[in-house]
Amino acid sequence: MNILCTNDDGYLAPGIGVLARAANELGSVTTVAPDREQSATSNSLTLHHPLRARRTRDAAWVVDGTPTDCVILAVNELLSSRPDVVVSGVNHGSNMGEDVLYSGTVAAAIEATIMGIPAVALSYCGVFPEELEGFEGLVTALLGQMLTKSSFPTDTLLNVNLPPLPPEEVRGVRITSLGRRRYADSITRADDPSGREYFWIGGGVVHWRGPEDSDFQAIADGYISITPLHLDLTNYGLIEEIRAWDLTL
Repeated sequence: MNILCTNDDGYLAPGIGVLARAANELGSVTTVAPDREQSATSNSLTLHHPLRARRTRDAAWVVDGTPTDCVILAVNELLSSRPDVVVSGVNHGSNMGEDVLYSGTVAAAIEATIMGIPAVALSYCGVFPEELEGFEGLVTALLGQMLTKSSFPTDTLLNVNLPPLPPEEVRGVRITSLGRRRYADSITRADDPSGREYFWIGGGVVHWRGPEDSDFQAIADGYISITPLHLDLTNYGLIEEIRAWDLTL
């Protein structure tokens, strides 16, 4: 099995090391990752300047672009053969609810799915990335079970979140839906040393809600959350209602 490994925290992040070592137990791994942190870049592409890729001493590829750039370059130019699967992460921080719309980690898996390649995005909900080292065995076991399924769904990626617990305290796995989250006080307004006003987006207090099978509830209960995500955003339940509006020009 040929496995492409990428992330949005950059090629030096602890999470991608854990993921690459875990994936190496299942097949031949090639890492193609951003040269710096690309969190919250979503599915953005680099269109207005050229991209550069270089090899590291351990034969990984480092790209000065987004996670989506990495997958596109890897599949179309950098790899000698098309990967059988793409794994993205392990992200330093959760990717639940609406986070999946902003996440570069999930975006890399989405790009692979668009290309028809099975993909899994993995994130760790804890605060300290170094805690991820203990999850290598658990991630290996999970990937081994998911990626060897002959029935891996088409046009769908699996979004995995690991709870912020010691691996031996993880209670199991739940298949979940996306919850909803709202940030409060997430914009900082201040003056720089020159007295010019600036705004900084990020941080704040997060409020989650959702049904019992939501991703955030699984994490709160100490379980691994696995959410199947598909690319079709159509709200089929509203199609007939909107048609009934009889919109005309």
